[in-house]
Amino acid sequence: MQIRVARGFRQRLCGLAWRGPVDYALEFPRTRSIHTFGMRFALDLIWLDRAGAPIRVDRNVPRRRLRSNRAASSVIEVPAGEADRLLTYLRSSR
Repeated sequence: MQIRVARGFRQRLCGLAWRGPVDYALEFPRTRSIHTFGMRFALDLIWLDRAGAPIRVDRNVPRRRLRSNRAASSVIEVPAGEADRLLTYLRSSR
């Protein structure tokens, strides 16, 4: 699974919202909070520490929600149900 990095204000604001079906994950560096306003589908959120290791997974986060993790250094969002595939990818790439 490919991981793209959200760069720029607009991409960070919108994330995966307003996109059709996607086959990639979107990472938000330097982020401890994320929203799902404007989403058309639920998300899985993988919170990473400074070393890039997963520290928490929020599964099937519905639309119009706000999630935070004070210990996180970044977060990756993927369509709901894809967290396990992404975690497998992250573990194999180390």
